[in-house]
Parts: sequence; C-alpha cells; structure tokens
Amino acid sequence: MNHFPWLTIIVLFPISAGLLIPFLPAQGNKVIRWYTLGVCLLEFLLITYTFCYHYRFDNNSIQLREDYNWIDFMDFHWRLGIDGPSIGLILLTGFITTLSALAAWPITRNPRLFYFLMLAMYSGQVGLFASQDILLFFFMWELELLPVYLLLIMWGGKRRLYAATKFVLYTAGSSIFILIGALIMAFYESDVSTFDFQILSAKAYPLELEVIIYSSFLIAYAVKLPILPFHTWLPDTHGEAHYSTCMLLAGILLKMGGYGLIRINMELLPHAHSIFAPWLITAGAVQIVYAALTSISQRNLKRRIAYSSVSHMGFVLIGIGSITSIGLNGAILQMISHGLIGASLFPSSGISYDRTRTLFLDQMGGIAAPMPKIFASFTGSSMASLALPGMSGFVAEIMISLGIIDNQNYSPIFKVIIITIQAIGTILTPIYLLSMLRQMFHGYKLHNTSIPYLIDAGPREIFISICLFFPVIGIGIYPNLVLPIWNNEMNLFLSQNL
Repeated sequence: MNHFPWLTIIVLFPISAGLLIPFLPAQGNKVIRWYTLGVCLLEFLLITYTFCYHYRFDNNSIQLREDYNWIDFMDFHWRLGIDGPSIGLILLTGFITTLSALAAWPITRNPRLFYFLMLAMYSGQVGLFASQDILLFFFMWELELLPVYLLLIMWGGKRRLYAATKFVLYTAGSSIFILIGALIMAFYESDVSTFDFQILSAKAYPLELEVIIYSSFLIAYAVKLPILPFHTWLPDTHGEAHYSTCMLLAGILLKMGGYGLIRINMELLPHAHSIFAPWLITAGAVQIVYAALTSISQRNLKRRIAYSSVSHMGFVLIGIGSITSIGLNGAILQMISHGLIGASLFPSSGISYDRTRTLFLDQMGGIAAPMPKIFASFTGSSMASLALPGMSGFVAEIMISLGIIDNQNYSPIFKVIIITIQAIGTILTPIYLLSMLRQMFHGYKLHNTSIPYLIDAGPREIFISICLFFPVIGIGIYPNLVLPIWNNEMNLFLSQNL
C-alpha cells in the first residue's frame, strides 16, 4: 500500500484547480487561458514525475495502490493503482489534454465554464485509468458525460443539440450495463459485496453467468469504443464539436472503451473472453472496411475523419480478440497511436475551417498555395493515419496482424480471411485520406476567389502539430520507447489466465 497519495493528487488536482477558475480576474480571457494551460502542464509533469520516480517497471503487479473507505453501506472504496497499460493511457491523457487546452485559445464565449469542463474531463479520464474498484470505474465513466454534453451543446455547430442529445442517449443508456455487470460480480456468492478488481479477479463464475456479465459490459464498451452498429453518435459528435473537444474525444474518450475491454472483460472474465474473441475479431475486421468505405462517401471533413477513427479502432478489437502477447501489445499501441494521430487531425481540420469557413470538401480546393504550413501539417497527419512505414500506426497494425497469425486456436482459413479484410481496409485508407487532401489543397476553387482570411498557421498551431507528430515518428522508428511499459504485464496475464 502506498503511503503518500500520489494517484489521489493526480486524479483530483485538475478538477480542484478548475473550481478556482470563477475567482480569477474578470479582465479578458488571457488569465483564464494561461491558468488552465498551467494546470494541465503541471498535472502532466506531476504524472511524469510520479511514474519515473515512484513506479518500478520491473514489478508486474499493481503499484502505488491506495484504498480509502468512501461509503460504508455499499463498500464503495476510493481504490487506485496503476500498471503498464494504465500508465500509457494516463500519459496520453495528460499530453493530449495539455495540447487541447492550447488549441482552445480561440474560445471567447464563456471561457470559464469551457476550461472548467475540460479540467473536469481531465480528472475523470485519469481517474478511470487509475481505478482499481469497479464501482469507482463506473463513477469515473459517468463523470465524462456531463462535460462532453455541455461542451457540445454550448460550443458546437449548427446541429449541436441533435449531436449532444444523441451522445447522451447512447452513452448514458449503455453505461447502465456497466453498473448491472458490476453488481452481479460484487454480490455473486458473497454475503458482503466487494468491487475490488483484485478480489473479483479471483472469483469463479458459471460459464453461462460469465457470458451474461461479459455481454453486459460489452454493450457499454461497444458504444464508447465504438463497435458497429453502435457507432453512429461519433460522426455527429465530431462533426459538431469544437476541434479542441474533438481532440479529447478522439484522443482519449474512445480509448476508455478499449481499456475497459482489457481491464474488466479480458482480465476478470477470461473464459467468456475466449468465447467472444473470434466474434470481436470478426466485428473488428468488418468495421475496418465498412467505416473506410463510409468515410470515402463523406463530404464533411470532420465526419470523414470521424469515420476513419471508427475504422482504426477496428484494429484494436482484432488485437484484443487475438489473445496473444504481440496482438494485445499491438492493440494498446494502436490506442496510443490513434490517440496521437486523431488528436493531430482535428486541430488541422479546425484551423482549416477557421480560414475557409466551410467543412465541405467540394467547396474547398487550392488552399495549399496560400496556406503551406497547414498543408504540411495536414499531410503529415494523414500520412500517419494511413499507417505509413516509420509511423506508429504501421507498427501497431503489423503487431495486430502477427497476433492473429500467432494464435493456434484459430483455423488457417479464418486467419487468411481476417488478414485479407485487414489488407482491404489498409488499401481503402489512403483512398479516402489522399482524396481528402486533393479536394482540400489542390485545384483552384477557394484560391482563385482570393478570400482575404486565408492566413497560414501561426506559431501556436504549428507547435501543437509538431508536438503530436514527433511521438508518432519516434514510436514508429523505435517502438521500444513505449512497448516495455506494458509488455511484461500482458505476458504475465496471458501465462496465468489464458
């Protein structure tokens, strides 16, 4: 048990600092912007310091554990702890949220509430990845709903009410299944309920009941990840949200579903996971191709990027379903990689919209000449998204494919079919990304109209793109920068359970 509450401080610091925003000076937005950016940066540095100096990477167990009794009558504990997979996603959360706060500087309407909601999301996301209690996991999962809803409905586009309502209906409606599954696990064959991951992992359930519990959790993750056909909220949300909010959604929020699938379904319900694994792989393969084909038909820039996210998250499903070390490591790496790439595509689309005042690709064209820096930024992010060799996505997708091949329980025909479908998706990806670049930056439409506000990217926008692009290249060239963080935990789990 850790004696100094490092994780509690990390989880509560952003939202606590956000509560001080109403007391900041009222003159202009500059103080609020710098204060929020300072809080995000300080939190990220605190996360980095804690993991570097208080976490032992040669120890495969849950570390920095904290356990405080919260609500007695229902055994609700504040249980926190971290291991390799949670470290990677917490670091991603800190990195993306800091850059998102910088990307949100153009926000001028009610910035106090905007930045408070962003800091509240920060705490909820870090808290979820650090949770070692299934009820606390549910609490942090629900904590995301209200901030995202308000960010959508107050700073979204013309159809923001529809998008926000759809988001809440999908995510709140599916979240109840986490609570149902948690309660069944906590009270099964036990006089005293417990929601502790460590105790629940030692419980044994009849296979029929385990399948029911697994299905309950899977419904919630299918919405958040998302998995077809529960994905339709995502393009509407991305299409209407401010691009700084889209960075949080694509970079972090979707990863909560993948993390839950690994942390709860795979680790706590391994027998049911073995049954569902081939279906997850099949769903992932279909999702890769379907979302890629749908992306090609999208005229709206942000909706095209949103469907590309749905397609790329299909690889995560395949990696988790492979039940092999290299496949699971590839799935986590794909979540990290897509978090960085997705978060880089949306600010590029946002600053393009700020200049052209349109998101429709058939109304763009010829803006590469007046805006070469935006062109370079968008092109780099698109190359990363299509998994070009030397980029992080390439390594992740190769590992996931090898994970399928390594599993001896799947027939050769099944493996060939899945790999072929993956290859088709890989071919479709450059089609919708390169056609997007052609429609936006080449041709003559906007350039010939001599629109006076086609101003190139400024230092702040260039800095955001560079910060997101360098890790993508670094991981792509040398994946061992991050793979050792969670590799040992995955190997240990597979050797003990599956």
